[in-house]
Amino acid sequence: MENFITGYAGTESQQRRALRRVLGQEGYERYFARFLDSFFTDEDAAFLRSLGLNSLRIPFHYRHFESDDEPFVVDEEGFRLLDRVVDTCARHGIYTILDLHAVPGRQNQHWHSDNPTQWADFWAQRQFQDRVVRLWERIADHYRGNAWVAGYNPVNEPADAHGKAVGPFYRRLEAAIRAVDPDHILFLDGNRYSTQFDQLGDPLPNCVYTAHDYALPGFVDGGPYPGLSRGQFVDRDVVEETFLQRTTYMRETGTPIWVGEFGPVYTGDAARDRQRFRLLEDQLEIFARHEASWALWTYKDIGLQGVVTVDPDSAYLRRIAPVLEKKARLGVDSWGSTDAGVRDILDPIERLFEEEFPDFQPYPWGARRWIHGHVRHVMLAEAMVDEFARAFEGVGPDEAERLADDFGFARCTVRDELAAILRRAGR
Repeated sequence: MENFITGYAGTESQQRRALRRVLGQEGYERYFARFLDSFFTDEDAAFLRSLGLNSLRIPFHYRHFESDDEPFVVDEEGFRLLDRVVDTCARHGIYTILDLHAVPGRQNQHWHSDNPTQWADFWAQRQFQDRVVRLWERIADHYRGNAWVAGYNPVNEPADAHGKAVGPFYRRLEAAIRAVDPDHILFLDGNRYSTQFDQLGDPLPNCVYTAHDYALPGFVDGGPYPGLSRGQFVDRDVVEETFLQRTTYMRETGTPIWVGEFGPVYTGDAARDRQRFRLLEDQLEIFARHEASWALWTYKDIGLQGVVTVDPDSAYLRRIAPVLEKKARLGVDSWGSTDAGVRDILDPIERLFEEEFPDFQPYPWGARRWIHGHVRHVMLAEAMVDEFARAFEGVGPDEAERLADDFGFARCTVRDELAAILRRAGR
């Protein structure tokens, strides 16, 4: 669960701890059990199939399979949850790609790997890597021979700051999985959030290398399309040039091209969103012309980016509305907010670093985004974790389940223009 998808502040683990305190153990367990069941059902799979789509990338957290208190002990409940989605998709003719989106020790610096620190310790700790290898051995054993599982996406958006660990780890992981399951495809993300492939060495057999191709005008602070975004002019030609640069490795090695993530966020402003739909259509045309397959990010959320979104008038969104307003005002979410409301805080810090540390360019995106990461997405986000949880004070177990049901397809709304674009591409 990413924070922009369900509305919490900070990281998933922070949210879960806070909600357990407020809802109590029974309410907590019933809420998340119902949420995970309601979020994706036969209705969702049938809708995706109606768009002409034939595959779904399923992101999941290692904590569904393993506790930090008992490393290497795999919980079968994780397979029950994953099997349910895999089997649901299979009933509707949809292949699945299993995406380990958060690993022990955190594989990148940001919230979507459940990282509260901006430090990716996975690449420096052998035990974390051992745990992921062991987990994938178990997953591969469980799904070998399952023809509806297209393959395994073992690590989402790795960000190995020194670039020396990711290639050897992939080779070790590939050998371990192949010893158990020689048939399923591996979908391997490039380093630096799946944009850099020169550190991976020669391609491994039966592997697809996956680029993530987010375009600047599609970010929450993106400009017009075509036009200036973050000081760079972007039009259709620039979008194609960026795609070609990010997929050079695949074309040079003759391996298939799969764009594992892409897609703009939406603002609610009709004119700006029309430009973002145009950006999406341009990307899909570019992918088709270069024979690149793709997975849009993301399917369902509370209104920022999803094809399907929670009803704005739902009990769930009414309950957390004050928290969402404050998160937007303070720029807490990296993916779903801007810095406009906290420039008085950020301006002096940015000036200080420009004056005192002009050569400081931390991995992966430099000083400015590193500062924003610490101030907005770590410090302010952590301060808001309990505020989100307090929105659920007084909610009993039965009501908690009803709130989770607001993520069910029948209670959600479809972003019709986006669905129409995907339907045209799916055909």
